[in-house]
Amino acid sequence: MIKFITKLSLFLLPLISIAQDIDGMAIIEKGSYVPLYGSDSIKVDVEKFALDVYPVTNAEFQKFVETHPKWKKENVKALFADESYLRHWNANHELKKGEKPNSPVTNVSYFAAKKYCECEGKRLPTLDEWEYTAMADKTSPDAREKDSYNKFILSWYEKPAAFNQEVGSTFKNYWGVYDMHGLVWEWTSDFNSVLISGESRRDNTEDNNLFCGSAAIGSSDLMNYAAFMRYAFRGSVKANFNIRTLGFRCAQTLDKKNQNNENL
Repeated sequence: MIKFITKLSLFLLPLISIAQDIDGMAIIEKGSYVPLYGSDSIKVDVEKFALDVYPVTNAEFQKFVETHPKWKKENVKALFADESYLRHWNANHELKKGEKPNSPVTNVSYFAAKKYCECEGKRLPTLDEWEYTAMADKTSPDAREKDSYNKFILSWYEKPAAFNQEVGSTFKNYWGVYDMHGLVWEWTSDFNSVLISGESRRDNTEDNNLFCGSAAIGSSDLMNYAAFMRYAFRGSVKANFNIRTLGFRCAQTLDKKNQNNENL
């Protein structure tokens, strides 16, 4: 009987590992949250999914462009990336002096990020998935009401960019995910779908002042101010933009097979 249990434990061990880490991804449990644009009576449900533990690095993206030459600097079309695409790389697709292979890749467009994830059998996270994961601090899944946590996030927004730090430089949150705050902004699959459009500065609506920080300058709610800055940034970009402080990570929908493994 003991031998049988031992053998069974050895068999289940790989499955238990899958529950904790699927190819460098963390499992984000099902839940709900109230987004910035909602109210106490409006909650968004988020299904269980997997998310990369770290943002995609320069080294990882270099392998991608070598395997998919269409996304090399000289080949990518302007429709899919503007002139700033991978500007921190040289003409030989090598990092320029001072750049680090294990830093998050930036200067990548939405289209490039989306294609990378697809080639990995993954996808970009939705805005709600990203925000839901980003609520967590080191010890709790929702730290948004902690002044210290919101001050930490806002202090990063006020500092010079930290994009040249290596991934994993920030804290590991409740879900086991690093660098949700403190390193780079990140693309989501529906990055400009809420609140603000790229033309919002010219819209004749009550949302005119929602661009950048003007509507939140006097806000005493640090949680909403921090979230607002992210929504404003997302709403100000277009899919072919390539920004030095903007990177990405991939997500994965968990099918029934994955979820069964996780429950073992």
